[in-house]
Amino acid sequence: MRLLLIHWLFPLSLAAAAAVAELTPTPLAKPGCPHVCGNLSIPYPFGTRKGCFLDDNFLITCNATTNKPFLTDGNIEVLDISLDGQLRIFSWAAYDCYDKNGNQLSYFEPWTTLSKFTLSFSRNMFIAVGCDSYAWVRDYWGDTYATGCLSICYTNDSVVNGSCSGIGCCQTSIPKGVKNFNITVTSYNNHTRVMDFNPCSYAFVVEDGIYKFSTLDLVNFQKEGFPVVLDWAIGNKNCKEARKNTTAYACKENSVCLDSDNQPGYLCNCSSGYKGNPYLANGCKAIHVSVPRVTMETEESTAENKQSPWTKAIIGASSAVSLLFVIISFVSWGLQRRKINELKKKNFRDNGGPVLKQLLSKIERTAEKAKIFTEDEVKKATNNFNASQIVGKGGFGIVYKGTLDKKLVAIKKSRFMDHDQIEQFVNEVFVLCQIKHPSVVKLIGVCLETSVPLLVYEFIGNKTLHYHIHNEVGGSSMPWKTRLRIAVETADALAHMHSDAPIHIIHRDVKSENILLDDEFQAKVSDFGVSRLVPLDQTQVSTLVQGTLGYIDPEYLLTSLLNEKSDVYSFGVVLLELLTGQKALSSDRPDKDKSLAAFFIDSMKEDRLFEILHERVRNEGNSEQLKGVAELAKRCLRIKGVKRPTMKEVKSELEELMMGKCVHV
Repeated sequence: MRLLLIHWLFPLSLAAAAAVAELTPTPLAKPGCPHVCGNLSIPYPFGTRKGCFLDDNFLITCNATTNKPFLTDGNIEVLDISLDGQLRIFSWAAYDCYDKNGNQLSYFEPWTTLSKFTLSFSRNMFIAVGCDSYAWVRDYWGDTYATGCLSICYTNDSVVNGSCSGIGCCQTSIPKGVKNFNITVTSYNNHTRVMDFNPCSYAFVVEDGIYKFSTLDLVNFQKEGFPVVLDWAIGNKNCKEARKNTTAYACKENSVCLDSDNQPGYLCNCSSGYKGNPYLANGCKAIHVSVPRVTMETEESTAENKQSPWTKAIIGASSAVSLLFVIISFVSWGLQRRKINELKKKNFRDNGGPVLKQLLSKIERTAEKAKIFTEDEVKKATNNFNASQIVGKGGFGIVYKGTLDKKLVAIKKSRFMDHDQIEQFVNEVFVLCQIKHPSVVKLIGVCLETSVPLLVYEFIGNKTLHYHIHNEVGGSSMPWKTRLRIAVETADALAHMHSDAPIHIIHRDVKSENILLDDEFQAKVSDFGVSRLVPLDQTQVSTLVQGTLGYIDPEYLLTSLLNEKSDVYSFGVVLLELLTGQKALSSDRPDKDKSLAAFFIDSMKEDRLFEILHERVRNEGNSEQLKGVAELAKRCLRIKGVKRPTMKEVKSELEELMMGKCVHV
């Protein structure tokens, strides 16, 4: 029996109607509750009065005079609220300004307390602007975290619009779990050397991607503050625990529960096929898709309902339009795929792919070569760069956890790439992939089809040395023998890079956060994002100052001349962290001792070494051994690099100290 397809909608509406999803409007606030304040839409669990919010943490105070919304009953202005578990607030920028004689004209150091909510570690950055500036953000109430960066430049010509890599502008990431923060900004020379084009320093936390550095900001910074993203969650229990209390459980019908990844608590999402507010009863409504009405009729029924010529014309026209729509869609898809493939090929060429392939082909077949992965492979490995796969975030990029070739890997996605340095990048990848050292994180491969290259490393899952030293629980549990062994392994890795690798490598950012630990607490030096290669016939290179505040070699800072002794200085600071359990930079110490290096040198002069050692180190370490490590650290921290030991010498002395031998200097 022949079936006829009968369309009774107007033919030109056919293509449009097939793609339209119609959602029944659902209220976002509780019934009878105000749902706006100024330009802000306020969804439950937030609300402006009692009975309209879940608990006091979700109170939004709407100022009657200004019609502006504020978080709880404080002074933090709310810009936007999302049911995805995030909200935006306005956060002030810190600044300090000087006159031509170096006298401070004004300064402002804001602090913010967030109570229940936390700064999003994946959506914000800490940025400092200035040519004579260093800044840090820290815990206002205690010493649970501190991070910062420095920005140096001597001429306006050296500054590049849009670049925030340490010349006129620097940036770093925000750690997890931050609930309050204080921003401090200051300068080295009170801006006297750059006064003609930069009299002030500025620092601020800002939503990632919002601020773009401009050279004009050095002369006249126009912004008083920026949007900052907070993470919010319900309660302080995970989903499994929260479900046990059915009365307090916040996820309503047709919704699912998700554990928060930045603080205790959970979030609710409407289930697949539903949309709305999952925190309201019957708040998740089914999504209804409008489609063309189609009926199937037999030839006999058609005979009983004779079609007019006009009806037949409409049927023919609509069929033609439908066919044309399918053809256009298919052609458009094909053109789009071709465009994407052409872009991948262009990125591959621009990122040095052909040259790197040629270099890798020269490596002996018996050696394990680095692989060149496709963008599709990397996307699949990271679930399309899903935020849940993020395991680290810094000023130079984001690190994702993934699986490639059935192995756990860490995939580093850089924030920017200077394509004028692409030849150097290719050479560095070629060298790094050949480093075979048990205490260096192995480079497995790269992906060059993206706008910036992606680096694929072996995955090391036991966090960083910084975490295990300074974490309140883990720091006190690390034995002195383990600390000393980690120091030896790290020194061995750096010595190998300085002397034994195919070409000398200066790490340039040695710090406890860049020393990963595996499950056996074996050290793995990581993060070569700012490393430099030094030709075998050279002892130093002139380069822009980069590194981390508290670890940077002061001689390198003043001269911009980088050599292997710069890594020795930074390693000396790591030794101090292992000995004392204190951070490289801390505002809890007096101003003259904020730097751990300065604090340590002063303590050694006053013969107070055993007063500043970590309690467990002091109790477990042999006194002669501890003195030996401290004296070695002191030599690593000498102001003149030529007077510091080499990393080979450092490694050798640490090994002798670990074996209980006395080292005579």
